[in-house]
Amino acid sequence: MADAIDDKPQTKRIFVNHVDAYSGKNLSKFLSDCVVGSSLEEAEEGSEGEEDRGSDYIPPSKEGTYTIIGTLQNPANAKPDWVKEVVQYAAKEELADHLMECDIIIYDITEDPDQIDEATWACSALHAELEHFDNPKMFILLSSVMTWAKSKPLDPDDPEIPFTEDDYRRRKPHPNFKNHISAEKLVIKNGKTNKGKFVTYVVAAGLAFGMGESIFHFLFKAAWEGKSPALQVFGTGTNIVPTIHIKDLAGVLQNICDQRPKTRYIVAVDDSQNTLEEIVRHISTHLGDGKVKHVTKEEALLSKDLAQADFDQLLVNLRMEAMFVKESMRIMWIAETGMCENIDTVIREYKQSRGLLPMRGCIMGPPAVGKTTIAKKLCEHYKLHHIKVKDVIDEAVENLKRLSARADEGEEEEDDGKAQEAQELLDAIQESRENNNDRIEDQYIIRFYREKLRSMPCQNQGFILDGFPKTYEQAKELFAVDDEEEGEDEGGKVPSYHKGTMPEVVISLDAPDDFLKVRVMNLPEGQVAGTHNTEEGLTRRLTEFRNINREDETILNYFDELEIHPDHIDVSKDVSDDMRQTVDKIIKTMGEPRNYGPTPEELEEMERKATEERLKREAQEQEERERKEAEEAAERARRQEEWAERLEEVRRQEQEVLEAQSTPLRNYLMKHVMPTLTQGLIEACKVRPDDPVDFLAEYLFKSNPQVD
Repeated sequence: MADAIDDKPQTKRIFVNHVDAYSGKNLSKFLSDCVVGSSLEEAEEGSEGEEDRGSDYIPPSKEGTYTIIGTLQNPANAKPDWVKEVVQYAAKEELADHLMECDIIIYDITEDPDQIDEATWACSALHAELEHFDNPKMFILLSSVMTWAKSKPLDPDDPEIPFTEDDYRRRKPHPNFKNHISAEKLVIKNGKTNKGKFVTYVVAAGLAFGMGESIFHFLFKAAWEGKSPALQVFGTGTNIVPTIHIKDLAGVLQNICDQRPKTRYIVAVDDSQNTLEEIVRHISTHLGDGKVKHVTKEEALLSKDLAQADFDQLLVNLRMEAMFVKESMRIMWIAETGMCENIDTVIREYKQSRGLLPMRGCIMGPPAVGKTTIAKKLCEHYKLHHIKVKDVIDEAVENLKRLSARADEGEEEEDDGKAQEAQELLDAIQESRENNNDRIEDQYIIRFYREKLRSMPCQNQGFILDGFPKTYEQAKELFAVDDEEEGEDEGGKVPSYHKGTMPEVVISLDAPDDFLKVRVMNLPEGQVAGTHNTEEGLTRRLTEFRNINREDETILNYFDELEIHPDHIDVSKDVSDDMRQTVDKIIKTMGEPRNYGPTPEELEEMERKATEERLKREAQEQEERERKEAEEAAERARRQEEWAERLEEVRRQEQEVLEAQSTPLRNYLMKHVMPTLTQGLIEACKVRPDDPVDFLAEYLFKSNPQVD
């Protein structure tokens, strides 16, 4: 028992640069789940299945696993859950202190050329501190096969002989990767001083793929979006591209950490010898429409989605074989035979890692309830395909006509057979229309729908079904599986169905007939003319809809049986002009988008619209402020004028009161005072006294009638 305790693996600290970048993230996540020394043992049963784990998978904690320390490419990013500590430093000396605390240092220089200088500095700084190491340390430089890009063939008469680790001294780099080979040489040199204390390795890795992609991402994205008519192949496409799955590359690093091999230069590539055209064609076939086209190197460089370094790597032409990895390492390969042989797994990883899961919805309801309006808004919000009956039929018929026309162009015999089949189907559809009042039978519509829903665009992004299927039988046939095993359910209680086309969310829009009739009556004449929304047409369609949905086997019952329970929404309660309230309810039900966010062009357009809206809003607010200020000024002027008028009226009234009050006194004076005063003045003029005032006062006193 004591021996078992002593044999417990001891953890080791591994430094990995840029744990938030594609390579650093996947390598550090893989190593954080590796028990120290586990690659030296036989793989445990049941340990396979790594490829089924998504990008957000966090492994359960194990005893004795590697402890991850690292730096961030973007300091604003959060620390990954599997990383023990993120190193933040202002000066390189601070970083050196952290490196001295680690047992293994891994520097990846394949993604960010700026990391070359830091990697060489880190290796030299550690080498300078050799005598102060408490424990032996290992330095691994993850480089690129591009340092071999211009190597001469081993045998000019047989250029297909692959390069191996034994030939690394003969390697010649691509002109744009000379700094990489200088870093490789420095790392190898520093590891020769004291191998017991400081051992160094260089790993020349093929182009990494898997887990969301990096260098191949623009190809996967273009195929997934389906916007381009064909996926581009640069040049002739005959160049051999060395590749390796990112997890297989992590397995190589794990083996180096555990084994401390004597070989210091290791080539890490898979067994594939795929050409660029083979890779592009497999991506297009399994993720897009299968079409590829060759473009010149000059045209490729004009692509804004392709960096110069990526362009150089995709055009590399190297045959390489990882002899040491094959003979001396134990790796649980994810894609030993390369990308093309494992394309289905790689595409599944790509979708899971990028969160590119299709969203499938179905909008049901009576005529004129707003299905098309709502489906259109949902498709714009989620970037889904709007599936309408008329569009599906028109597209299918057009494709049949195009295919049928090949028979007259002298195509190959195989195409001629397809053209004949297309013409026969067109004839059958035309006959069906003639016999059914210009309507196509359900069997043809359902056939077109099945082809549409199973097409790559609908399988990649998803779709919204607009009002079809309408009946239980239509739904049963539309979603039926080709292979009974695909739709089998536990106990066989649930009917079989095609999982790739079955809607995840079913919305039933409800409204009374009277409400729908009023809505149609209020529509502009131009929207009603030439449609089924005339009074007679709407009444007929409503009657048909209600009759279909009175039976036991209705379209909603079909979904209920599959436990995809429809959400009922009463649109008569939606008071918004554009049914925004109903759309918002459905968005809450469907959840967040599961596709790529806005493109730079869309972001620019959104920003432009936001700026226009802001300027418009500011102009309206300014206009409103000016209007209010003008109204307030006018109101103040009106009040001032009214106040002045009132003040003048008060003054006039006061004057009238004063005059009215002074009349009795004036009358009294005129009757009793003024005559005596006038006579006194006359007398004063006659007498001319020395003191006229005293004379006048004496006269008035004597002449006062009230004085006896």
